[in-house]
Amino acid sequence: MTDINWNDYSLETKAIRAGHKRTHEDEHSIGIFTTSSYVFKNAEEAALRFTGKKAGNIYSRFTNPTVNAFQERLALMEKGERCLAFASGMAAIMAVGMGLLQTGDHIVCSRGVFGNTVLLFQNYFGKFGVTTDFVDLTDTSAWEAAIKPNTRFLFLETPSNPLTEIADIKLLANIAHNNNCLLIVDNCFCTPVLQRPFELGADIVIHSATKYLDGQGRCIGGAVIASNDIIEKYIYPYLRTGGATMSPFNAWVFLSGLETLAIRMKAHCDSAFELAQWLEQQAGVSRVLYPGLASHPQHELAKRQQSHFGGIVSFEVTGGKDHAWRLIDATQMISITANLGDVKTTITHPASTTHGRLTPEVRELAGIKDGLVRVSVGLENCNDIKNDLLRGL
Repeated sequence: MTDINWNDYSLETKAIRAGHKRTHEDEHSIGIFTTSSYVFKNAEEAALRFTGKKAGNIYSRFTNPTVNAFQERLALMEKGERCLAFASGMAAIMAVGMGLLQTGDHIVCSRGVFGNTVLLFQNYFGKFGVTTDFVDLTDTSAWEAAIKPNTRFLFLETPSNPLTEIADIKLLANIAHNNNCLLIVDNCFCTPVLQRPFELGADIVIHSATKYLDGQGRCIGGAVIASNDIIEKYIYPYLRTGGATMSPFNAWVFLSGLETLAIRMKAHCDSAFELAQWLEQQAGVSRVLYPGLASHPQHELAKRQQSHFGGIVSFEVTGGKDHAWRLIDATQMISITANLGDVKTTITHPASTTHGRLTPEVRELAGIKDGLVRVSVGLENCNDIKNDLLRGL
């Protein structure tokens, strides 16, 4: 299998086959290499590996066969040059910042990112003299106006969490590159099955593997995909030193998740589209946010940029927080949890959970209203999901 050119194969085949280097045991399923260290043939080989002059495993903080397999597979699926895996999605974002930024640098970030990403940029990178301006994801002129001579990168999620807004990746890539900046795209909601940011001009793609890549809510992990030059110069040195390492067991779980990713994403999308259409007809629902609906402001852009519309449906209910909480509490089958991308449908109130640590003013600017509910549509029968929501509607 090591001599196969995986670029000749489809995403679905790469997701099942790529990255597996069979050992002398000729195993059919990828093994879990639960080892902290590796034995060298002699002192010279040890020295050559530690200096990078000879390829091979050194220490599982930054080289492990199971983790390597996950990295190779995901990079091929995203059509990126190289991938590094991390202990969580937030650890992946942290690694990019620590690798690329220095005191005095500037970031432009969309307002509609995960709440912890906002806090990471403001509270932690900010402590070391890095400033961040937050802009409307869909306002191209605002992105361009926010760029300064010291801007290092533009950062965004598309679709956004939880409003499912869509950014024009190709347009923002052009803006970034015309201003000597990098464009970083969090592709968590779409995965490479639905969206390929590199093909649209992105420089770095980030994943929370915890979500759809796993698909069953079993493990925490993250990944950064970029050119070999960016990884080798900026990201890999931080991983090797900082140690925000993905465990071999978690990598093995994610490898299994990737094998079914394509068929799961299609099923998630089909049910989410059906649910979104149904929610538009329900009394007490004032607005439904799903890119597959013609009513979505970026519906046409989503059709051009994505192969399908994703598994996240957000909607606003009349009556604000009280109605939203009553709706959530009335469900019996749906899981009340802030996680997403699971085969089990989950429901959450973003204003008091994922974005609860933000100030009311910041939430208002981001469009996170008290009546907003987010549903990550799972793989149960869609009629059962509807009926469970109907208890509260």
